[in-house]
Amino acid sequence: MSLISRSYGKVRAQLDAMITADGLKGTVFRGGAWLGAGSFAEQFIRFGRNMLLTRILAPEAFGTMAIVLSATTLIAILAEVGAREALIQNPRGGEDEYVGAVWWLSAGRALSIYTVIYVAAPFVSRFYGNAELAPLARIATLSIVFDGVISPRAIVAMKQMKYPRWATIQNGGGILGVLITVGLSFFLRDVWALAIGYASENAARCILSYALCPYRPRFSLNIPALRDLMHFSKGLFGLALLNLIFTRADIFVLAKIFPTSDLGLYSMAVYLVQTPTVFLCAILGQTLLPALSRIQNDSARMNRVLLQATSATVMLGLPALVFIGFCGHSLLTLIYGPRYSVVAAALAMGAAASFLNVLNVQITLMFYAKGLPHLHRRSVAAMALVVAVLVYPLSKGLGIWAGQLACLIAVVIGYLLQVERIRKVTGLRLADYWKTFLIPAAVSLVIAAVWVTTRSFGALTRPSSSVIFGILGCLLAYGLTGIAFFREARETTM
Repeated sequence: MSLISRSYGKVRAQLDAMITADGLKGTVFRGGAWLGAGSFAEQFIRFGRNMLLTRILAPEAFGTMAIVLSATTLIAILAEVGAREALIQNPRGGEDEYVGAVWWLSAGRALSIYTVIYVAAPFVSRFYGNAELAPLARIATLSIVFDGVISPRAIVAMKQMKYPRWATIQNGGGILGVLITVGLSFFLRDVWALAIGYASENAARCILSYALCPYRPRFSLNIPALRDLMHFSKGLFGLALLNLIFTRADIFVLAKIFPTSDLGLYSMAVYLVQTPTVFLCAILGQTLLPALSRIQNDSARMNRVLLQATSATVMLGLPALVFIGFCGHSLLTLIYGPRYSVVAAALAMGAAASFLNVLNVQITLMFYAKGLPHLHRRSVAAMALVVAVLVYPLSKGLGIWAGQLACLIAVVIGYLLQVERIRKVTGLRLADYWKTFLIPAAVSLVIAAVWVTTRSFGALTRPSSSVIFGILGCLLAYGLTGIAFFREARETTM
């Protein structure tokens, strides 16, 4: 008991030191705590929503919505200019001229995209042989318009690390949209509840952004500021489209091969791991990008930040991967119902791909902070190519779950290319980088061995018992690796 008390005391002291620290490290940690708390609250409510909706709506509704979002995202991605990232990265991003330029860029892009989607929606509907897709697309993608006209002062707040305000806008809007979706599902009981709810999320964020970060657009555009922002955006050219191919190619292909009901089962299983991953990546972008941009000329310091972020991600991610690998079937049964358990393999593959993608994003933010977003292009191109080549033969030969196997193979290749590139850009020592994996990997293997030896026990074959045992295994792994992580964090500084 004294050993546990001493370990708890060390961890708490380290946390207190990080929370109260001055300078960049303390700001980032406190900001991450705000964003993490907001994201956790939002994800918890989304989790409850999904549990409820899978029991109210048929799998076909989720499959149809997956097609709608994938097809419309393709059009939206083609017009991506990265204006907000440019505003955060640019040292003059808080000036009125730059703020105004970003608003006009984002608003013009959003309205142009919606116009194209409105016209193209019937063609998408005919391609998939589903007449309902056209009106659904026109309603759901109003979300793009609301996102495009969000107050640019909210982006400046994130740049200035005013995280409580940004968390209220981002997560508060998401929570309101989720609640609207749940309320509509009781009345509509079809895919329209999902479409309207999806649009309402960004509508709520837009309203909150002007309430908390007021801004009045001016009917003037500063050309030098626009040119400066577009210089950064040039490096992003093509990245959004390649990312879309990597993230959505499975939906495009599987929608033509398998019934909509099967696609609904698949998409909800993948959504279970992708949703928290997307929000984790958003938190990283909202905290690490502003922080790294401030130290963009200090490669050694940037490397230390990357190692700390990687260490924390691996410590949390590897035990969770083992848990999903062994308990995925039971997890889907408890959360969504027995019929969703048939796509447990897709859940496991998706979890592994999502874990590596988080590590990949951290390196990408290093490139963005240095004003070199184009260095990310080789990795994204490789991932897009691999998915495009493999998704059809793998899913056709192995089943619908293999769509995520193609994604996993692609992200492994892209991630390794990223690691090799960052070594040349910042001088990162690969030995230090891979060292962050050792302790979490060893602990996770031990936990995995315990699960393998106990799987035959009758009591642990029931879904509830299996999940509880898996959670206890994760907690044990976190406890064993936590002490090592905080010791390392104490010995290094930003």
